[in-house]
Amino acid sequence: MSRSKDTTPAWWYGGAAPPLYTRALAGAFGVAVGLRRRLLRMGLLRTNRIGVPVIVVGNVTAGGTGKTPLTIELVRQLRQGGYRPGVASRGYGRDKHAKPLWIEASTSPAQGGDEPVLIARRSGALVRVDADRLAGARALMAEGCDVIVCDDGLQHYRLQRDIEIEVVDGQRRYGNGRLLPAGPLREPANRGLLCDFRVVNGGDAGFGEWAMRLRADGAMPSRGGRMQSLSSFGGHRVHAVAGIGNPQRFFDMLKSVGIGVVPHAFDDHHQFVPEDLAFGSELPVLMTEKDAVKCAEFATDWHYSVPVTAELPAAFWVALLEKLKHSRGPSP
Repeated sequence: MSRSKDTTPAWWYGGAAPPLYTRALAGAFGVAVGLRRRLLRMGLLRTNRIGVPVIVVGNVTAGGTGKTPLTIELVRQLRQGGYRPGVASRGYGRDKHAKPLWIEASTSPAQGGDEPVLIARRSGALVRVDADRLAGARALMAEGCDVIVCDDGLQHYRLQRDIEIEVVDGQRRYGNGRLLPAGPLREPANRGLLCDFRVVNGGDAGFGEWAMRLRADGAMPSRGGRMQSLSSFGGHRVHAVAGIGNPQRFFDMLKSVGIGVVPHAFDDHHQFVPEDLAFGSELPVLMTEKDAVKCAEFATDWHYSVPVTAELPAAFWVALLEKLKHSRGPSP
């Protein structure tokens, strides 16, 4: 039996009409968003430039769209290009949220947030979590980073940026096209047109967009051991656990290699407890990598993490590095 704790409103991505109260609140939210944008254009809201280039990886919709794997691959590409990147994040969902923190591979997700810890483990980059992204970026610069990557923060305008990358869920896109809470939009959908790059995670990329595919690297036992190929689970039933923006994307990926999926969808950034994984049967449990880092303390031999790698056309990285080279910050 599938267990689901995903509370994404059904009307965001379905055909149902949003409740009247959400439409009223969305109208007020839209006025606030529009006023903020006007004040920025008039220079009445202060923005701050630091001494190195800033790249923001974000999205217009609420919830995850694939920013974290793109951020990890961006760090790798920047290093190959001769840069020393650092990652600034708000650290959504962590304990003691107001306290800035350096994130290491050994940092617990409860202290550092699931995504920053995953980025630190996979990339080896300096990662700083701070509710004040401007302060976080300055701390990274003080440690010798010559380009700052902001994981999320497209709407955090205090920190000026040299390059904006919008990540779009290729299946869900912008849902019903309404602002929060009537729909999933943090800003009007046309905000993405102002970004330097629009990356589409799955689905078909349109004109001016770059297609991204998430390649699964296999299944890693949560308690250690050798990675197993996903195909080794083909023809068998597994419990699939996904607490990400679009859990169905993870389930479909497993199904595409012939795995029989018993889906368990949770909210993005869900804080797991052992009872969440008590499914009553000893089937293998395959989890997204972001969820697995939060379940490590109570994982068993039945639990596996499924890492993914972001793949984009080589021309995307050429274009991005070329734009970075001509930004105001220093070149490597």
